[in-house]
Amino acid sequence: MFMMFASLKLEGGVKMEELLIVCEFSDVFLEDVSDVPPKREVEFTIDLVPGTSPISMVPYRMSALELNDLKKQLEELLEKKFVRPSVSPWGAPVLLVKKKDESM
Repeated sequence: MFMMFASLKLEGGVKMEELLIVCEFSDVFLEDVSDVPPKREVEFTIDLVPGTSPISMVPYRMSALELNDLKKQLEELLEKKFVRPSVSPWGAPVLLVKKKDESM
């Protein structure tokens, strides 16, 4: 499952409903994005070549401080229900961009 949560900061008193792109494609914008999508009835799987398994290696190294920040960020996202735990043996890289104040 791929999920993206995007946040748009509107400045100058502009309301989301006033944006042309939102009005033009209102059928694709949700009213509320406070939770992850519901679990689907159909489970998606990818059949592998027999005898293959996921590669068990870290895509890149992280310092202890970066790893700690990543764990905190993931805990916050779990609490807000923006993400949910996965039991998949496959993983994907995580990209966290530091804010201007150097926090994640």
